[in-house]
This record gives sequence, C-alpha cells and structure tokens, in this order.
Amino acid sequence: MPKPAADEVLIAVAAAGINRPDVLQRQGLYPAPKGASELLGLEVSGPVVAIGENVTRFKPGDFVCALVNGGGYAEYAVAPEATTLPAPHGLSTVETAALPETIFTVWHNVFERGCLKEGDWLLVHGGASGIGTTAIQLATAFGARIVTVGDDAKAKACEDLGAVRAINYRKENFVDVVKEVTNKHGADVILDMVGGDYVEKNIYAAALEGHIVQIAFLKGSKVEVDLMRLMMRRLTLTGSTLRAQSDAAKAKMAQVIEEKIWPLIAAGKYKPVIDTVFHLSEAVGAHKRIDDPSHVGKIVMITA
Repeated sequence: MPKPAADEVLIAVAAAGINRPDVLQRQGLYPAPKGASELLGLEVSGPVVAIGENVTRFKPGDFVCALVNGGGYAEYAVAPEATTLPAPHGLSTVETAALPETIFTVWHNVFERGCLKEGDWLLVHGGASGIGTTAIQLATAFGARIVTVGDDAKAKACEDLGAVRAINYRKENFVDVVKEVTNKHGADVILDMVGGDYVEKNIYAAALEGHIVQIAFLKGSKVEVDLMRLMMRRLTLTGSTLRAQSDAAKAKMAQVIEEKIWPLIAAGKYKPVIDTVFHLSEAVGAHKRIDDPSHVGKIVMITA
C-alpha cells in the first residue's frame, strides 16, 4: 500500500487510463522519473482515502481524477495534490479516468506551446486517438477550425466531433488537402505524433508563422529538415513531454485546465471518447488494443 507524502493524496483507483507513454515504458524506452512508482499508469480516477499532512483541498471520500508520475495500474495510487482535480459533474468513472494525461497534453501543446486561438486552423495527425479526439473537441469549443488525418474508417468519427475535413493519408497527400481546405492559408498549428517524414511535410502544410508541435514520433525521431523553408515561413517547431516536467509546471496547467475546460465538460461541449474498457487483470489486452490502429478514442481499465 503506497503512503501519501505531505503534499499527496492516496486514491483508491476505480479506473486508470491507457496512454502511449505506457507502451514506451513497457518497452523499456520511457523510464519512470526518480522517486516515482515503477508501475505503469499516468492517470486515474477514484475516491481519496488518505491525505498528506499539507493537503488542504481534498479529504477522504472526495471523488477525483489525477495526473500521476506512475503507479496508476494498481488498486491504490498516490498523486500530488496540485495535479489532482475534482471529478467533473456528468461523467462516469471511466470517462473521468480518461481526462488527466490527455487533457494536460493537449492543453499544454496545442494551446500553450502551439498558441492556438479562435479562428485558427489546427491540423491534427492521428485524429481518432485519445489525444486526437480530445484536441478536435477542445479546439472546436474554443473556435478553431480542424483538419485531421486518419483513414476512411475513422473519418466520420473525427468529423462528428467537429473536424471540418478528415484526410485519408493512404489515398491523399495531406499537404495538398490542407492547402485546399484552408484556401492556401495552411495550418496555424499542427499537432504531430508521427514524426519521421511527416516533419518535413508539416513544414510545407504550415501557415506563415505557424506552430508545429511534436508530441511523439511513431515513424522515427531522427529526420532531415529544410531549415530554409522553416526560416522563410517564420515557423516555430517545438515539442514536449509531460511526465518530465516539474510538479510546479504541472500544477499551473492544472489550475488553468480546471478554469477553462471543466466548464466545457459541464456544458456538454467536451466528453472523452471511450474505445474499450478492460479489467486491471486484462492489462495485456488493453495494451494490445492501443497498439491496434483501429481503436478510436481512449482505452481504460477498471479495478472492480
């Protein structure tokens, strides 16, 4: 049984979200930060059962969701009070568990690093993923216009969530379609989890002074980039990982997320898309599902 430190809460995990970093950690490519649990799992929901001596916001019995540095695939997990949020009204336990890692990632990369604003064009690669379905909904809620990339089977799901156009990357050149849909303007913000040859293509798809934000590299992290094109278009090529950031940085994100996004959830403007639910004992199956490119939305495990 983990014990909460002075600034932590202990949560009886009712559900835990599955994320791509979990897969990387399973493969030995994404080690847990020093002092964090070696168990997988970066987001949970459930009731608080104990609190550290410095915790003031939450008490035992409060139902919460939390961003954790590890240990989510368990019956109990500790979480910093600063990255623990009250469960939003109107969502199930499973839906609540699908929020923290995904929303923190999207908010930080699309809105903070990408500087997305009302009226902008957002290009999302992997629009049917947990990250993608969240980015589409949140960008739509804040008045942006979305183009996304996937395949025909997922196109309708993305467009139903608010995407203006879903591009089948197997049949179409996404650079050409983005230019056509945006009337040659290009994408103001590009959220990319593919990497590889997409990096160079993103530079051609981006609008003048656009932001390209890298959050993963399924096709490889080592690429060749035309710096002249980058300079002439005055582009910003950036990226981040969430887990390695300080508790203070994530605490600031949590405050803004609760202020900006929790009201959208209450108003029915954002709801996590759930693909599949597994039991904790079926973690192998859950990871096989996230590795299956046909999944749409989040995969979640429950403990009961």
